[in-house]
Amino acid sequence: MKRRTFLKSLSATLAAAATSSLPAFAGLPKMKITRVKAYLPPNPNPLFNQSDMVVTIETDAGITGVGEGGSKDLLSQAAGRLIGKDPQFIELLWQDMNRAFFYPAGRERTDAIGALDLALWDIKGKVQKLPIHELLGGMVRNHCECYNTAGIIPGITPGMPIKERARATVEAGYRAFRFGAMDLPRDNSTFNTRERINHLTDECSAAREGVGKDGDWVIDFHQRFDLPDAIRGCNEIEGLAPFFVEDPVRTEAFLQDLPILRSKVNVPLAAGEEWGNRWDFNPLVERHDIDFVRATLPNVGGITEMMKIAAICETHFVGIVPHFTGPIATAALVNCLGTYPGPVLMEYNYQGRTLPHLPVCLDFKNGKLFPNERPGIGVELDFKQLTQIAEITEPVTARAQTYFRPDGSITNW
Repeated sequence: MKRRTFLKSLSATLAAAATSSLPAFAGLPKMKITRVKAYLPPNPNPLFNQSDMVVTIETDAGITGVGEGGSKDLLSQAAGRLIGKDPQFIELLWQDMNRAFFYPAGRERTDAIGALDLALWDIKGKVQKLPIHELLGGMVRNHCECYNTAGIIPGITPGMPIKERARATVEAGYRAFRFGAMDLPRDNSTFNTRERINHLTDECSAAREGVGKDGDWVIDFHQRFDLPDAIRGCNEIEGLAPFFVEDPVRTEAFLQDLPILRSKVNVPLAAGEEWGNRWDFNPLVERHDIDFVRATLPNVGGITEMMKIAAICETHFVGIVPHFTGPIATAALVNCLGTYPGPVLMEYNYQGRTLPHLPVCLDFKNGKLFPNERPGIGVELDFKQLTQIAEITEPVTARAQTYFRPDGSITNW
């Protein structure tokens, strides 16, 4: 057989591997994905990187996986690559969704792929009758510590001074109090960055007094400051010992400005809530330009990608402080980051309330999120509370494919 004919035949064989030639789940018949659906929850979050759109993947074995994130249009294309495939081969499916469309996935499509990845992991857990944290090696902590960002804490009222808010937050059991750097009302009013920095120390002093000498507080610069003001602000509050300064400069300038900032300030830095995959984070982590990675689900591409980012962080002794997204993704974060042996602190804003479309979801108490033994991600949906907006049942094959090398590894078409 000529080499070209052989390679063409081999590529076709490997491309079908997820549905034919690879082994099935132990003791269970093989299954195929039959449809993907997307739903809007009550009061959907309009911010894309906090999307709480519910995604389900259905199989011909009657097992349905639940995920969260993305948008209707971005989800549809990636979901079409799953139809007819066996859901157990998550890495293979992730690679295909990410690489089959010629252009590499940007942040928005990566988020949609992440929503589907969550649902694939949910299926795997349900098939194995195990929570995802057991599939990933087991929890290394009894709970995940949290810091509150916008949730309701008993005793905190609108307009309460920072000192009192900080005290109430730590008394409620949260590890740290978080607040925005020199917040102003969201009315498109003028935000004079130099003038705002002049008052930064006063607010941070109030936070330190509120949490006490041994308490922790976090300040989010929210990308409001360019490099000179970020340097000045970080240096002014160094003596107040913040747990970290969050997103100190613009995301677009991370690779350029964070190394400079790191060389000029001594406060711990956390960044990356709007970033995507491991290639984004790798140089910053490798050079220790940040102390905490803000990677989150599903934004980075799901659990599959999050665990690779976690491995990079562990190699360089960098902590993970995920940005909050939707409640299903938050439940998934407990499952995967609960297995990470490095420092973890989760941004959280749901307090202890039950959401209408998720009668079973998060296990939260006294400022902490706890793992559970429910299979998969561990959530249950009330479909009566959801509005279906998409259903994908046909595979997407037009101008979309991956190639395979002779050793079985994937390469782009």
